[in-house]
Amino acid sequence: MVIHFLILLATQISVPGEAEHYPAAECLAPPRAVLEVGGLLPLGPGELLACTRRGEIWRIQEAWDGAPKFSLWCDGLQEPLGLLDYQGWVWTVQRGELTRIRDTNDDGRADDFETFCDDWPTSGDYHEYAFGPALDQDGNFWVTLNRPFGAQAFGPVDWRGWAMRITPDGEMQPVCAGLRSPAGVGVAPGGTVFYTDNQGEWCGASKLSVLREGDFHGHPWGIESAKLPASRVEYPGEPVDGMLMPEAAKTVPHFQLPAVWFPYDVMGRSPSGFAWDQTGGAFGPFTGQLFVGDQYQASVIRVFLEEVDGVWQGTCFPFRRGLVSGVIRVAFDEEGGLIVGMSDRGWPALGTKSWGLQRLTWSGETPFEILAVRARPGGFRIEFTRPADPATLTKEAFAYSSWTYEWHSAYGSEPFETQALRVTAAHPAADGRSVELEVDGLREGFVHALLAHGVRDAAGKPLIHEQAYTTLIKRPTR
Repeated sequence: MVIHFLILLATQISVPGEAEHYPAAECLAPPRAVLEVGGLLPLGPGELLACTRRGEIWRIQEAWDGAPKFSLWCDGLQEPLGLLDYQGWVWTVQRGELTRIRDTNDDGRADDFETFCDDWPTSGDYHEYAFGPALDQDGNFWVTLNRPFGAQAFGPVDWRGWAMRITPDGEMQPVCAGLRSPAGVGVAPGGTVFYTDNQGEWCGASKLSVLREGDFHGHPWGIESAKLPASRVEYPGEPVDGMLMPEAAKTVPHFQLPAVWFPYDVMGRSPSGFAWDQTGGAFGPFTGQLFVGDQYQASVIRVFLEEVDGVWQGTCFPFRRGLVSGVIRVAFDEEGGLIVGMSDRGWPALGTKSWGLQRLTWSGETPFEILAVRARPGGFRIEFTRPADPATLTKEAFAYSSWTYEWHSAYGSEPFETQALRVTAAHPAADGRSVELEVDGLREGFVHALLAHGVRDAAGKPLIHEQAYTTLIKRPTR
């Protein structure tokens, strides 16, 4: 069952109902502006800054009115991959530094540039991207550093594949190791820092993980840097090639399992930037949830997170495919739209264009979707965005299977220890807004894939997306 619907979903470019509920408007740039977007900063209605991989920051006004106005706010940067507004400055991470920039005379052009921290080295490899910054509740900046994948023209350097915390005084603190291609970093409304990583060697599937001081996320590339005095991570030892991920978490010092695995292809291949919906309902029924871009799939993924006994875990859902290029960055604007910045240079992507800027908005009609999946001691609580027909909420309407991934040096991982699980009972709420499922065979550290193939609303219509993928790290005790 699981293999069948994984393959089915992987072949779909778009799903009926997605674009109807979340249409996309496009901002068409003038020929001089090549919007290979690396960062987004909404400024007000229809106005934003967008930095590009070509080293420019563009100010865009009336972006969604059909005739946008572009002005070059600054240029000459080295592949900036994030934007942040803080203390009257625009902050960005270039390949080799955290920079702050401002326009001191209000002429529409930046004129003040300061290097805030440049303590991480680069080897000259093409893939040594630096992502961020994200700002935590203590005023620290977070930056994630990509590992190199080819020739290091200036020789090997320290700290690649690490997450850096940069204090308000500009001190760089290497706080997490084992990252591979950490294309997104952000701080949740409650203060927890998360990052996204891309599937590859030692990273069995793409993932969303918590960044906490001292954690090791599994990739051995930069672990020798853990022996340096500045490291906040204990050296984890040499990796064991071919260990299941849950076992690695039990035996490798400070090994961190992700909060959410993104199964390959069905949930994209290359997760990137993300943003929390804090629009208060302006973007539909998903307030408080996370929206993650995927570069290869030219899509946006939706994530529901929950904390169980201090452990973050959650469920990912398909949300919106068919965008014009690979999604690098997303950001909510003050009107409740989700701005999506895109590029496919250097990485293959679905879509019709090499780069672009779009904005998703809610149509106002609530889609029939799985809203959330909450772990229970003996199964899961499934919630819906609007009432289902309670008569369809039977145990036969749901199918579950589970698997995990292997921690190994080969690229990616097939599902390991795949099992079909038995749904033994279903207890629907009288209003049809939820159902409690009892499921045999739950396993901590495993992905639990749901197919809600029998659920219907009062009009007999199915869910727009019948699939959900829950990463169960911790089973609640009550």
